[in-house]
Amino acid sequence: MGKGPVPFVNFGKRAKDLLHKDYNFDQKFSLSTTSDSGLGVTATGVRIDELFIGDIHTQHKHGKATVDVKVDSDSRVSSTITVDEIVTGLKTSFSFKVPDQKSGKLDLQYLHDRFTLNSSIGLASAPLLELSATVGTSELAIGGEVGFDSTSASVTKYNYGMSYSKDDISAALLLADKGETLKASYIHLFSPTNAVAAEVTHRLKTKENYFTIGSSHALDSSTLVKTRFSNSGKAGLLCQHEWRPKSFVTLSAEYDPKVVSSPARFGVAIALKP
Repeated sequence: MGKGPVPFVNFGKRAKDLLHKDYNFDQKFSLSTTSDSGLGVTATGVRIDELFIGDIHTQHKHGKATVDVKVDSDSRVSSTITVDEIVTGLKTSFSFKVPDQKSGKLDLQYLHDRFTLNSSIGLASAPLLELSATVGTSELAIGGEVGFDSTSASVTKYNYGMSYSKDDISAALLLADKGETLKASYIHLFSPTNAVAAEVTHRLKTKENYFTIGSSHALDSSTLVKTRFSNSGKAGLLCQHEWRPKSFVTLSAEYDPKVVSSPARFGVAIALKP
């Protein structure tokens, strides 16, 4: 764990990753390679029903600068230029998409031993502005985020919360959706190979409650099994196997009793890195 508090966007991330990360119900294939000069290339293809989409992502690192360029199957180009440590603790990134002329964005992140600041500003005549901040320590932090649309002069979002994290446990409590939703998450690592997590959501206006619980278990050094269940009756299972260093095969399955025509769905993801 780092010395300072985690950024607001990472509140509850450990539980969310256990419950949702790597679950995939399509057919996905990716191939990654890295040259000695620091150039990395990843080609990804995804089949969703009868539709096939793909992209090619290149990344080049030089000193403190990283340049990412992604081209998708619709000929759209996304680029990000990131510079670390312009001054101690500051990360700056500039991103844009082609042909979207209004997609330019400048992101700043500053990490300190007692606080973090994240800001994002759209590089347009009437930009969207976002700001988040946290204060505390690596174990206990409080924070919030706010978004502002300068076109309509309106607040687009505001969320607040607190996070508590140690090596073996992590918990977060958030007041989200402009104060309309209360979210809580918790993860407990019983050992380096076994963990459980839960997420609970309460809609304050409608009094509706939702929850998801899950577990993670490493069968051995190269095989991971995860399960999850929700209050709606959905049950999910994931098995991920590292068949060679940094190359993974992931199988996912989910059963939803509310979908009468096809309650079960399956997915496979293959990630190769020679």
